[in-house]
Amino acid sequence: MFLDYFALGVLFFVAIFLFYGIIAIHDIPYEISKKRNHPHQDAIHYAGWVSLFTLHAIWPFLWIWATLWREDRGWGFTKIQNEQHELHHEVFELTKQVEKLTEKVASLEAGLAMQTTTPPAPPAAEQKEDS
Repeated sequence: MFLDYFALGVLFFVAIFLFYGIIAIHDIPYEISKKRNHPHQDAIHYAGWVSLFTLHAIWPFLWIWATLWREDRGWGFTKIQNEQHELHHEVFELTKQVEKLTEKVASLEAGLAMQTTTPPAPPAAEQKEDS
């Protein structure tokens, strides 16, 4: 007789444990979204309750949806675009600087070439000795 009541108590305990365990599991994406200050917190929470009726078939998608958002970078796409724009601008500025330096080097080389092609005039004292 005692074992019958003990088995019934274990059965109730397991049923209640599973019931609350499943409810706790379905709320994990909502808790993640709340912690990250996700803009779609309410939608994730309602979808979590809907996932209870679908036997958690959509739960992995809710977890992914909740973890994609981070408050410091949002969805992550704008930061990458801004970094690419800054890099493009920096490369453009460096290209302009290289062009200016190339022109300056070319003008210096041209000036140096002109100096070496024209011989310097001999001093006046040397000219008198030659005559």
